Amino acid sequence: MNDVILTAHEIYKIYRNGSREIRAVDGISLQIERTKSFAIVGPSGAGKSTLLHLLGGLDNPTRGKVAFDGRDLYALSDSERARIRNRSVGFVFQFYHLLPEFTALENVMLPAMIMGFGFRDSGIGVKKIRERAENILKSVGLGDRLHHKPNELSGGEAQRVAIARALINEPALLLCDEPTGNLDSKTGEMVFGLLLELKIKKDMTLIVATHDKGISSRLDQSIYIRDGRAA
Repeated sequence: MNDVILTAHEIYKIYRNGSREIRAVDGISLQIERTKSFAIVGPSGAGKSTLLHLLGGLDNPTRGKVAFDGRDLYALSDSERARIRNRSVGFVFQFYHLLPEFTALENVMLPAMIMGFGFRDSGIGVKKIRERAENILKSVGLGDRLHHKPNELSGGEAQRVAIARALINEPALLLCDEPTGNLDSKTGEMVFGLLLELKIKKDMTLIVATHDKGISSRLDQSIYIRDGRAA
C-alpha cells in the first residue's frame, strides 16, 4: 500500500472581485502520509478553510492537482468525487452543521443512509446503520444523548455528534476545520483529545485546520500559511 494518502501540487484558488484578484490559495504543494496527523496553521483569513476544502474534494481549484490515494480528484466526474467523499473522507466543521430537526442518532446515521441508498454495492441496511451509529455515539460519550436534538445539546456534545457523524462510514481521512474554535478551552481540549484518540483507534489520517499553535504542535506535521501562501 502506498504510504502517501494525499498530495497537492501547485494548487490555486483565485476569486475575482471586479478588476481585483484574490488568491485564497496561492500555489501550495504538500504531501501527507497515511495514518499521520497534519496541521494547517495560520491566522483568520489566511486560506486554511479554502485549502482544506480543496484537499477534501469540496471545491474545485482554479488550477493545480489534488490526488487522493493516487487518483486526481478533479479529473473525476462530480458523482465519482462525491462517492469518494462519502466513503473515504470525513468532515468536522467549527459550527457543527447538524440538522436541527433530526436527533443526534439520526444526524449520525445520515451519511451512511446516503451511501446505503445511493450506491447499490454498499450492502448496508438501516438496522446495521443504526447499530453502528449508536456504537459510535457511545464511544464518544453520548450514549445517553441518542434521541436529543441539536438545541438540547451543549457545544461540546454537538461537536462530538459531528465527529461521530464524520466517522460513520469509517473514512480513511478525517478533515477538521477549527474543530475547537467554537468551544471554551476545557471543552476544546476534551474534543481535541478525543480526535487524537479516535485517529489512533481507527487508524485514520487526520488533517486539522487551526489558528492554535498549541494544537498544531501535537500533530505529526504542519504547514503554516498566510495570505494563501505557505510561509
